[in-house]
Amino acid sequence: MRLFVALDIDESIRARIARFLDGVREFAPDVRWVRPESLHVTLKFIGEKSEDDADKIKLALATIASDTVDLTFRGYGFFPGARAPRVFWIGSEGGGSKLTSLAATVDENLAKLDIPKEEHPFNAHVTLARGGRGSGSPHKQKSDGRNRSFQRLQEKLAARPAPDFGTMTAREFFLYQSQPSPGGSEYTKLAMFVLK
Repeated sequence: MRLFVALDIDESIRARIARFLDGVREFAPDVRWVRPESLHVTLKFIGEKSEDDADKIKLALATIASDTVDLTFRGYGFFPGARAPRVFWIGSEGGGSKLTSLAATVDENLAKLDIPKEEHPFNAHVTLARGGRGSGSPHKQKSDGRNRSFQRLQEKLAARPAPDFGTMTAREFFLYQSQPSPGGSEYTKLAMFVLK
């Protein structure tokens, strides 16, 4: 099973993002758009694991004691950059050291289970669409090159003010399973972990 750890998004913010997507989707028809019900802030991508491994991961995540995190969803960008975009995302501000610390603690706890640690700094965001071939990683890849999939969208967005989707308090985080489907990956929450 393909696993990752993430924060869910409040329904009011999800609805605002869905309306934004309805207004911009037509400007990049060839990319893979994320369904609104699947939006989240990834803390740690784990990858393929067995059910036994998933049980060990749940136990490791259950030991984490961390505070609630306030997040504001505002603006947008492209990974790894605007010149060779593969991923279109919404920024997640706030949370600061609390959110970075939570992501680092998740990473540390899972490293004890021989899950490789992150090589790059944590970057809080919500993925909206993936274009082109290759990885959905926010980091530069050898195969990155000029990608025109997002060009018209970039032009249209440049003429608009940066969107603001609201603020929420994350009171829990989740272990998710990702299952591919014809309409895009479907995410199932396997376990919830409460933030104080």
